[in-house]
Amino acid sequence: MGTVRAPGPWRVAMARLARNPSAWAASALLLAIVSLCLMAPLYVEHVTGVDPFQSNIEGTVAIYGQVRNLLEPNTEGLGIGSTPIGPTWNPALYFLGADAQGRDVAGRLLYGGRNSLLIGAAATVITLALACFVGIAAGYFGGVTDTIISRGLDVLWAFPVYLLAISLSIVLLSGGFEIGPFTLTAGSLWLPIWIVGIVYVPYVARPIRGRVLTLRESEFVLASICLGVPPHRILLRDILPNVATTVIVFAPLMMALSVLAESALSFLSIGVQPPEASWGTIIQDGLELLYSRPTVVLAPGVALGLTVLALNVLGEALREAIDPRAKLRVA
Repeated sequence: MGTVRAPGPWRVAMARLARNPSAWAASALLLAIVSLCLMAPLYVEHVTGVDPFQSNIEGTVAIYGQVRNLLEPNTEGLGIGSTPIGPTWNPALYFLGADAQGRDVAGRLLYGGRNSLLIGAAATVITLALACFVGIAAGYFGGVTDTIISRGLDVLWAFPVYLLAISLSIVLLSGGFEIGPFTLTAGSLWLPIWIVGIVYVPYVARPIRGRVLTLRESEFVLASICLGVPPHRILLRDILPNVATTVIVFAPLMMALSVLAESALSFLSIGVQPPEASWGTIIQDGLELLYSRPTVVLAPGVALGLTVLALNVLGEALREAIDPRAKLRVA
């Protein structure tokens, strides 16, 4: 009779994840949001036919046979100024209404989501890559290497995340960034990507360093060292696979934080720069319409909240699937 091989840890984790209804719900919600944002060009080109980045202050729109101005005279208070048209709930005609410049809110919402999700995902990759590099180096080599890296992380850790991100954004947006042949202009999306990616490195590098310190004293690693196995092979074959679980659990949680950080910077006008848009810039644009046309603020706010909720639920489901005893240890 042939021997029956026990399922590996990754297969067991995936089986646990597949049985978690919260993971399915969060994944479906996140997939729907990402898909809608990716279809922004199709929506604008084939459905609305309206450029969401072009001001249209004197434009008109026909709703159920009635022609209406995109910016209508204000009838409240002293009647000063104008109020943009509200939601028509017609996918082809200003579904979520217009903003103060007569731009289609629905189109801007989808395009802004593309940038917010892109910046969040790219910043997460940078955070995890840098955190893995410095965390593994500090934990495995120890000594002077660990001291230098740990003190550098302590310096970053000492600054509040948003204060550090705001400071870096203000400095870099004033003149861009240039090192040798690499140049980033003030309006480049790579600036918020790198800023958000760097400020969160200590939050991931510290747990990775602690995990590597434990692995460094494990029997299989000590055996490899005694046998004269080169350090790079130990790192690639023994350390990195055991750190991968920590990185996977952190991925959705760090993306949620990155999306929030990018939206906060863009809300303060020091993140995504015009003519680009993000959920944060749309919220900032709609502040003056909060009481007359709250949809301009609520739409990106709801999209941002649902995205962060889905990522957090997915991260918690991954943690429970990979290490179901973690909750007991925390308790």
